[in-house]
Amino acid sequence: MANLHEFPLLALRGRVVFPNTTMSFDVGRLVSLTAVKLASEKDSRLLVCTQKAQDKEDIDENDLYETGTVVKIRQITRLPGNTIRISVEGLYRARAKQIFKEKESFICVAEEIMPVHGDVALEEAYFRTAKEILKDVTSDNRFAKETLNALERCTDPDEFVNIAANYMQIRVDQKQELLECERTADRLKLCDRYLNYELEISRLERKIGAVVRQNIEKNQKEYYLREQLRAIHSELGDDGEEKDELEQKIKEKGLPPEVEEKALKELSRMSRMQSSSPEYNVLRLYIDWILDLPWKEQTADTELLSDAVKILNEDHYGLEKIKERITEYLAVLKRTDGANAPILCFVGPPGVGKTSIASSIARSLGRKFVRMSLGGVKDEAEIRGHRKTYVGSMPGRIITGMKKAGSVNPVFLLDEVDKISSDLRGDPAGALLEVLDPAQNGTFVDRYIEVPYDLSKVLFVTTANTLDTIPAPLLDRMEIIELGGYTSEEKKEIAKRYLVPKKQAANGLKKEEFSITAGAIDALIDGYTLEAGVRNLERMIDTVCRKAAVKLSDGNAEKVCVTAKNLADLIGAKRYERDGGALTGDEVGAATGLAWTAVGGTTLTIEVSAMHGKGDILLTGKLGDVMKESARAAISYIRSNSESYGIDVSVFESTDIHIHVPEGATPKDGPSAGITMATAILSAFTKKPVKKSVAMTGEITLRGKVLPIGGLKEKALAAYRKGIHDIIIPADNQKDLEEIPEAVRGSINFIPVTEVDTVFKSAIIGI
Repeated sequence: MANLHEFPLLALRGRVVFPNTTMSFDVGRLVSLTAVKLASEKDSRLLVCTQKAQDKEDIDENDLYETGTVVKIRQITRLPGNTIRISVEGLYRARAKQIFKEKESFICVAEEIMPVHGDVALEEAYFRTAKEILKDVTSDNRFAKETLNALERCTDPDEFVNIAANYMQIRVDQKQELLECERTADRLKLCDRYLNYELEISRLERKIGAVVRQNIEKNQKEYYLREQLRAIHSELGDDGEEKDELEQKIKEKGLPPEVEEKALKELSRMSRMQSSSPEYNVLRLYIDWILDLPWKEQTADTELLSDAVKILNEDHYGLEKIKERITEYLAVLKRTDGANAPILCFVGPPGVGKTSIASSIARSLGRKFVRMSLGGVKDEAEIRGHRKTYVGSMPGRIITGMKKAGSVNPVFLLDEVDKISSDLRGDPAGALLEVLDPAQNGTFVDRYIEVPYDLSKVLFVTTANTLDTIPAPLLDRMEIIELGGYTSEEKKEIAKRYLVPKKQAANGLKKEEFSITAGAIDALIDGYTLEAGVRNLERMIDTVCRKAAVKLSDGNAEKVCVTAKNLADLIGAKRYERDGGALTGDEVGAATGLAWTAVGGTTLTIEVSAMHGKGDILLTGKLGDVMKESARAAISYIRSNSESYGIDVSVFESTDIHIHVPEGATPKDGPSAGITMATAILSAFTKKPVKKSVAMTGEITLRGKVLPIGGLKEKALAAYRKGIHDIIIPADNQKDLEEIPEAVRGSINFIPVTEVDTVFKSAIIGI
């Protein structure tokens, strides 16, 4: 019992103290502070035991290992707060026989553990092995130089184990096992095992360091640390949760085999990179695009044709040809899988509803609607996307639109296809060839996505004001549907059904406080707008509603009823006069022609003045080459046939001819003004007037033949808006009369001609 001593007991968390070593640690718990105080008052000795549960604050004797180390306190330093730092020296191992609590401190009765020696040769073998292992470990500087010197000088095996165990990076329970082991041979055996573990760790670190150094550049410390961490994860087989989550999403998405293989390959590349790497973000964004795109998601089309037609009738008045085409499409769709859908191209002047009809088509079919404006697009990458190698790369607007739609069969509107252009950055019109070709768009490849994407189920709809600026290969891939202008009756119905209610609601006018009569709408159409569409009519109705809102807000009226009589008081005098035709009366040397423009049909008054001179020809009005040639052809025909019309041939040698087409600042060109110029020239030389109620369109030849023209529907509508009753047209254009609305055909007398003589007899009084 001579080896039993009573000591204050200090519980230590996460650390083990060995004899023959020194250690410093902080003390803050009351039970520990009291133990240090009791030891200081006596002989500065206490027993340090390791706590079993490191995170437990309130402990009892059952929470402590019984085996610890008797230490002597060498220094005590007070820290801010109720905390001290003590430095202790380990003296010998001891086992607590009894632990009890006294004066807020643990007190123990401990017995010193004496070394137990056995086979001397075995101990010496283990001791030498440990020192040999220590030499290999030493090359990696895993121990401090002072520690290594102490171990090399050490001749006592137990002292060697104590010093080595104190500095080895092993777990607390492993260190506690070395502390508790009584037989010296067993302690040396455990020490050899743990030193071998340290050696293996050292070799693995060297291997990782070698791998990392091969993949980094010089002086890149930050990158080196990241690569080292990556190599550690690789050795541990830790690929991260993000990769597993993305891989699961890719497999559950139901991608085509080629696309899934590409996505998994890029995911594998991404998983080998650090999240801070720029290329990591590029690959992550790419995978997100693959997952966000619709590959099989599809909306169900409207089953009943009658339901689709009903929706079209609700949204638009007239447009029977378009509604008939959509009905045909639905009928075919019910009998096929919907692949190789046609590419519809709506061509017409502004304001006739080209864009809105596309939205109505989507609603009638029950599909998603996506709109992409091509006006001013010059970069081919807008269509095909950018390659991932470029900074800020992204897919083209086709793929972006499909992502927005969220289905593989939306109605995709390509607006203003005639405004597309090209420059040094590529030809976007050429890129559209693949998109709009039903035979190719099933495997459309965006440069960013890099895998085929099926566009065959998309119903592409394009709009244009004119076909002239659309490249021929692109135009060949589209089904052209022309939308001419509206008649006054159609505009009236559109205003009553759609425009007035829309603008009335937009301006906060209630039905009981605002109304507009049919006569007022007629007055707006005839006196304030002169257009093919209804855009300006909508603006004028909006103006009327705003004026009414001012009157109602000022309290000047409880109800505003807009009529044809008070319309001018609200929005001012008329801007146009419909009655009287293009000419104010029958005039000499002036004839009314019809022209086609990108904004619809229009009337042109061609003026001719014959004056004394040298036989010169003067052409003004900013005419194009084609119109200049038509003017010279008309003059040549009349000169060669002057005797037939009672004109002296010699008069042309002493007469200058001035042909003018107002307005002078507006460019004009086209092959349809020949007979109009010839009529005005003949009228100027014969001094016989041209009928004001007659308009004409057609090209003339030197033999007096009248050639066919285009855009007859738009020209007829323009004449109808101006109140013209007779139109002279080429006989070859009679087939185009079916496209003209019945209201126009019933109000206008179309005079088909093949010879220019017939034109003169129909238009000039007295010929």
